[in-house]
Amino acid sequence: MEPMKRVVKLGGRAQSAEALAAIIASAWHASGAMCIVHGGGDEISALQRKLGGEPRFAGGRRMTTADDLDILRMVLSGVVNKRLVSRFNAAGAPAVGISGEDANLISAQPLGIAEFGYVGMPVRINTELIETFWLAGLLPVVSPLATSAETPGTALNVNGDDAAAAIAVALGADELLLVADVQGVLDSSGRLIDQLDVDEARSLVAAGIAVGGMAAKLEAAHAALVGGVRSVRIADIGALEEPERGTLITLATVGAK
Repeated sequence: MEPMKRVVKLGGRAQSAEALAAIIASAWHASGAMCIVHGGGDEISALQRKLGGEPRFAGGRRMTTADDLDILRMVLSGVVNKRLVSRFNAAGAPAVGISGEDANLISAQPLGIAEFGYVGMPVRINTELIETFWLAGLLPVVSPLATSAETPGTALNVNGDDAAAAIAVALGADELLLVADVQGVLDSSGRLIDQLDVDEARSLVAAGIAVGGMAAKLEAAHAALVGGVRSVRIADIGALEEPERGTLITLATVGAK
């Protein structure tokens, strides 16, 4: 029987959870076919400010100048990636850290230099690289920078949720888990929504209830489902141990005609 393929996106704040490494190690040993994609937004913003800049966002995605790319490489592919790899290895998960730029793991189409700067949307994933790591018994941990599909050799910043969704689709993943800073998608009263179809998700975004990073997660969830990923969930890190936690995202309400 083939192992369950799981793609997990870890936001920057989720990475500070004390139990994270042990949970990831346990989930890895249960699967053997898991890929981690991570963010690091708060640390990127902190370094931008320290260097005299100011982070700017559009639609939950970080606007990125040419100078910002070096900051992203330092923070995401350097500090954050290697810190996570070290923690996972110490917990017993044989992790290896890579960037989306490595072996053209992620090729992306620019969203528009005028509006977003050096930001892209994934259009091609080198799944052979991830599958090679799996065959070697290794857990890939991916920093979501990409190579431009239009201009090879040019890097693009990719939102971590978009990168995770694209990787999940390309791998034919059984599950995509988008780890949030909250327990899942919340309604206007701050209560957890157990299940949400994509039309309901759009309504939350249009009403201004799901904004910023959560809006981007809902867009990524939609893309993953349309691309054939079997299960998409937005939850806290505990969902790796308790599969029913958080918010299950579906293409249509179960039982709808």
